[in-house]
Amino acid sequence: MQKTVFALALSSTLLAGSALAHDDADHAKMPRLDHVFLIMMENHAYGQIINNADAPFINQMAASANLATNYFGVGHPSLTNYLEVVGGSNFGVINDHAPDWHNTQCTPNLISGTPSDESSPDKICPIAGSGTDAATPAVDTSNEGTPSNPIYNIPLAAAPTVGKTIADQLVESGLKWKSYQESITAADVDAVDYADGIFSNKSAVNQANVQKLYAVKHNPFVYFANVQENTDPNNGLNNIVGFDGLNGLYGDLRSGKVPNLAFIAPNQCHDMHGIGNGGPFCGSGPNSELVQMGDASVKALVTTIKHSKAWKEGNNAIVVVWDENDFSGLPNQVVTIVETNYGVKGVQSNQAYNHFSLLKTLEAGFGLPCLNHACDANVQVMSDMFKRVDRH
Repeated sequence: MQKTVFALALSSTLLAGSALAHDDADHAKMPRLDHVFLIMMENHAYGQIINNADAPFINQMAASANLATNYFGVGHPSLTNYLEVVGGSNFGVINDHAPDWHNTQCTPNLISGTPSDESSPDKICPIAGSGTDAATPAVDTSNEGTPSNPIYNIPLAAAPTVGKTIADQLVESGLKWKSYQESITAADVDAVDYADGIFSNKSAVNQANVQKLYAVKHNPFVYFANVQENTDPNNGLNNIVGFDGLNGLYGDLRSGKVPNLAFIAPNQCHDMHGIGNGGPFCGSGPNSELVQMGDASVKALVTTIKHSKAWKEGNNAIVVVWDENDFSGLPNQVVTIVETNYGVKGVQSNQAYNHFSLLKTLEAGFGLPCLNHACDANVQVMSDMFKRVDRH
């Protein structure tokens, strides 16, 4: 019976359109985008990055490009924010657990209506189907509301939440995507929960010695059933690659064959997250060296992108965004920087934006309908940061 539920869930995910909506007004605000390079950083609040001397390149970019000064993560922990950036929902997942890879016997949280929270011992059932997502836990009541009255992720009344992402939307429209994950194992990404570039949780080595540089919780696409099953060569595990190699990030930038959406996740020593066995410069929690490494990583990525052939052709954007403020007592405000090769510069936008806004903006730029909570009435397109230069 459970296997039948899973099959029906996967089928309904691919066919459902009730949580998708076109908004011609939003599309009119956005120029058509050809390539977007979305760089996801980790676990620092706005005030921990802006004006921080340990992040000179990021601050220079924030001043010369466009900076959102009123942008918030949706909740905690990391995985929920990653899911919300690419899918407009937490899909009932409010923890950082690994996927329950290829499990066709479980019921997705989206369908069961039972959230997978921090107390759950289970891995995440592959996301598929449609149903209700989880209300955002009120870790920060100044930004997220209360458990009885959350600001974000109020279950949709008009339409169910569907278990799909912008990746599915892109492929359905004949466009391409890749998830570039630094330090993922090059030969095999299936069922890899963590890796150091060579060894992973699948390796026959002492697991205590494996540095978790790649973390699956920062790779939201692999939590979805259709990506795990890899039935579509344009929308599966083939789209998950590392930074190196001919088909990796730097190889694609050299060849000019980059996808329309490049989701870029530096490893946990380079995204400002840190790891327990990362040594003195890559320890968990905020520290000066971790911020410096993150700044250097962003500099290397942005510089390489801007020197690529792809950057010079069409309307392209680089987005650098942090997922959350890592449970600090501060409001969950994070830095979001946008630089385009065609438009305005020096914008400091005080508009109220969040991860759903970013998703809606990318969808509008690619000519796609909004998805799940990106369709909420209070979610605005970030058009002021992506608009063309007014030459009049």
